[in-house]
This record gives sequence, C-alpha cells and structure tokens, in this order.
Amino acid sequence: MDETLRPELEAGLRQLGLDTALAGPLLAYLALLARWNQTYNLTAIRDTREMLAKHLLDSLAMHAHLDGIGTLADLGTGPGLPGIPLAIARPAMQVTLVESNGKKARFLREAVRQLKLGNVAVAESRIEAFDPPQRFDAITARALATLPLILQLGGHLLQPAGRLLAMKGVLPTDEIAALPAGWGLRAVHPLQVPGLDAERHLVEIVRTPG
Repeated sequence: MDETLRPELEAGLRQLGLDTALAGPLLAYLALLARWNQTYNLTAIRDTREMLAKHLLDSLAMHAHLDGIGTLADLGTGPGLPGIPLAIARPAMQVTLVESNGKKARFLREAVRQLKLGNVAVAESRIEAFDPPQRFDAITARALATLPLILQLGGHLLQPAGRLLAMKGVLPTDEIAALPAGWGLRAVHPLQVPGLDAERHLVEIVRTPG
C-alpha cells in the first residue's frame, strides 16, 4: 500500500464530504489494482497517483447523489469503477458489479474477498444477458457507452422507479436528445473531482409515464 498517497487521498475525501477513515480501504483497493494491473492490464493508467484522482476520487464524486438507493448495479465495471469505491463509501448499499471480461471478473472477486466487501456481488455476464432475481434501485456506468446504448443494454435491470446514473465528462446533449421512448432526463449534476481539472457530469435518467 502506497502510504505516500494518503494525505492527497484524505484531502480529496474531505473535499467530497467523505470520512477520511475511508482512505485505508481505498488505498488497499488501489494497491491491489496496481499489482494486478502489471500482469492483467485492467486499466490503461499505470501511475498510482494518477489512478487516485482519475479512478478513486472520480468514482466517489457521485456519492452525494446516492441517497435512498439500496441496490446499485455497476454496468461494465471493468476493475470495479465506480462500484468498489462507492461500496466502500456506502457499506449499507448493496452493489453488484457486472463485467463480462473473465480476467477483470477474477480481479473483482479477489478484491471483494481481500477487502472483505460484504455488500458487493460480482456478476460475470454480458449486461444484456444479466437477469437477476430482483431489479435495482439504480444502475450506473462510467465511460461505458452512449446513454441510449446503456439503456438498450441495461434498462431491463431497473425497477419501475429506478434511475440510470451515468457518469459523463462534457454534458452529452446529443445523447440526451436521442434518449429512447419511455425514458427522460430527471437531472444533471455537475461534479467536482478533487485533483482533476476536467468537466464531469452525472446524468440521471428515469422512465417517463405513458
């Protein structure tokens, strides 16, 4: 675990209104990710300091918009982003990580085991083929696909009043305009990511009546 990153991570957590005690498990996850990444190429980012801002804090920037959400599915989660950082920050929320890539799913299972994340399940499945017994309060996706495609692949995973919380960079006005029938924009939240000088938005999509 790279303890030199702790002050930067704790400062970022404070900026996001999160408890600095989360730094320990988050650094443990980062160390595991960096170690596996040397062999399995789980993420293009190699530098752990860069991972801290672009992976950990970027994932946690949406945590304030998860109130009232008991179950969350993270679609195409890759090495567990944003699902694992969010599960660490919100232990009462049940998080399901959906990932079809076998190597990444193996890493996710190992991370869940080593970090003792009792609120996380791993579903090694294509999104469109995933058929859980219960639908989710929310689904999220980070750098996965366009909004219409995310809904096409994973809309069936949402319970009737459920929400898609899509993490985007620049506001995707074209994608919002192209939402399929039966879905509408509920809200757009600009996000500030500590240590990252880039536009970030959380786009909330819900089913529309009719």
